[in-house]
Amino acid sequence: MNRLAHETSPYLLQHADNPVDWWPWSDEAFHEARKRNVPVLLSVGYSSCHWCHVMAHESFEDAETADYLNEHFVSVKVDREERPDVDAVYMEAVQAATGQGGWPMTVFLTPDAEPFYFGTYFPPAPRHGMPSFRQVLQGVRQAWGDRREEVAEVAGKIVRDLAGRELAYGDTEAPGQEEQAQALLGLTREYDPQRGGFGGAPKFPPSMVLEFLLRHHARTGSEGALQMAQDTCERMARGGIYDQLGGGFARYSVDRDWVVPHFEKMLYDNALLCRVYAHLWRATGSDLARRVALETADFLVRELRTAEGGFASALDADSDDGSGRHVEGAFYVWTPAQLAEVLGPDDAELAAQYFGVTEEGTFEEGASVLQLPQSEGVFDAERVESIRRRLFGARAGRPAPGRDDKVVAAWNGLAVAALAETGAYFDRPDLVDAAIGAADLLVRLHMDEHARLARTSKDGRAGANAGVLEDYADVAEGFLALASVTGEGVWLEFAGLLLGQVLTQFTDGSGALYDTAADAEKLIRRPQDPTDSAAPSGWTAAAGALLSYAAQTGSEPHRLAAERALGVVKALGPRVPRFVGWGLAVAEALLDGPREVAIAGPALDDPGTRALHRTALLGIAAGAVVAVGTPGGEEFPLLVDRVLVGGKPTAYVCRNFTCDAPTTDPELLRRALSG
Repeated sequence: MNRLAHETSPYLLQHADNPVDWWPWSDEAFHEARKRNVPVLLSVGYSSCHWCHVMAHESFEDAETADYLNEHFVSVKVDREERPDVDAVYMEAVQAATGQGGWPMTVFLTPDAEPFYFGTYFPPAPRHGMPSFRQVLQGVRQAWGDRREEVAEVAGKIVRDLAGRELAYGDTEAPGQEEQAQALLGLTREYDPQRGGFGGAPKFPPSMVLEFLLRHHARTGSEGALQMAQDTCERMARGGIYDQLGGGFARYSVDRDWVVPHFEKMLYDNALLCRVYAHLWRATGSDLARRVALETADFLVRELRTAEGGFASALDADSDDGSGRHVEGAFYVWTPAQLAEVLGPDDAELAAQYFGVTEEGTFEEGASVLQLPQSEGVFDAERVESIRRRLFGARAGRPAPGRDDKVVAAWNGLAVAALAETGAYFDRPDLVDAAIGAADLLVRLHMDEHARLARTSKDGRAGANAGVLEDYADVAEGFLALASVTGEGVWLEFAGLLLGQVLTQFTDGSGALYDTAADAEKLIRRPQDPTDSAAPSGWTAAAGALLSYAAQTGSEPHRLAAERALGVVKALGPRVPRFVGWGLAVAEALLDGPREVAIAGPALDDPGTRALHRTALLGIAAGAVVAVGTPGGEEFPLLVDRVLVGGKPTAYVCRNFTCDAPTTDPELLRRALSG
């Protein structure tokens, strides 16, 4: 076993028995490189990354390659999900140097952590115009030995170039209606009207953009925005990217039609999409949206919840195909013969029609990914449900994909928000309880007495890596949603503590935000990125949480910080709306107020209070915040001075320092929050 044996990251532990003498990212590793006067190999990946596993098997498990690495390099392994700051800094360098990026990421550094040679996956033998990994190692070693001054010059230039890329943040004014309309127009140009979604293959679920479209429709009544959201959600839910038996979404589709996924399932994708489909149902009443939201929530709880109550990061794409081969998608795909083996010939024929399983297959080796290519209305619903149950049971007997049990604070915050709201919308208290369990774990294990967050934990043990901006923002977002759903003000208090850290540790005074805290480990540059990737950027997620907290508490510093942080969305939204979807969604909330809803009632289990509370949660007004409790309750500032009207539970709706007349009628409240 090498030095990774004592780490908490499942990805690092996968490499703990490699013959490579791996080091975790640490000062000690770079000290060792200086002492030996050798370069550093930095290899970055994550547990469910297919090509990371391939390169590990081909190169890092090879004794001859390992011997060469151990003699001429100090090898450092990083889990990008555990250290997003390290990943971001060096990925920026890789993309700047090569025009592309991805994982595994392979970077060669000086002992001062300055990069000088870059790549991603390298094969064990030359192919497709790529050098072999051994050739790369030999070339780097020769350059280090014979052209050290040239290497130092290149490394210094790269570091200077990266330093010059720091965001020039001038405009701190939030987007207005004109910028939002321009962003919608830009999305319309990139929209795929035949297939849903944006752009070509590979096609990723546009979770943050969908949230913007729903909020924009709520605020403006734009039917075009709603149509894009509805059609994209339907195409994804009917495609192979959605697990038609067990619920939940794969990472992305390799084709434009959502047919063949990259089969890994990520916590952040499913938390975000669960919430999107719940919000789509709230806006439209769609039965499809309701089913997908609940099935995705059930997937999260069934397959990703850990023994400690948190949620694991991911399920692998690969699994054993039953014959000893580790194959991508093996757990999920079916042939007609496999359907017949489980269902018998008659039901197998129906299942093949219903799920689009063909003799030719839609995937590899004649296997098909299950889809819903036809209208379900032409099939017998009871018979189909019986088929679905039997296939799901049979699939459970297959070798399961590996699970990355690492609990990431940010992604658990997203799951808390999704499960809390989905449970409240559909009267599923078990889902709300699951959200509370994850929130409890975040407070108990990830959050210290100074409200500083640990990025990860595993098996009830907090990792050593500090939380980054997205952790503080997304956990605060989850706590704010939980406060609105449960009426427990302690979650509002915890959110306030985390957002206090955002204001003191992650801002620069101009409105810009950094991804790492002011007192975090110093890298070759301090990472800073306002654009979304697979999840909301920490920058715009913080803006959203700050705005909601300000609406709940009346805090002017939090609102001002949110407005100033949205200045970057004003600049980027009209030009690249697909990459600032969450920021555009937050800007919709700001333009709408956001509306502040206080429900004063004698008790949460009072029928009148429950009716008003549920109506408030189902209001589609963009970014509305909800507080519920006893009249004048101190846990929620919105309840101060709120009294019962005629002795009945009463709702108050305010925005922009103006309040509607209080009402005891759920229907009048619904109209006040109808967009």
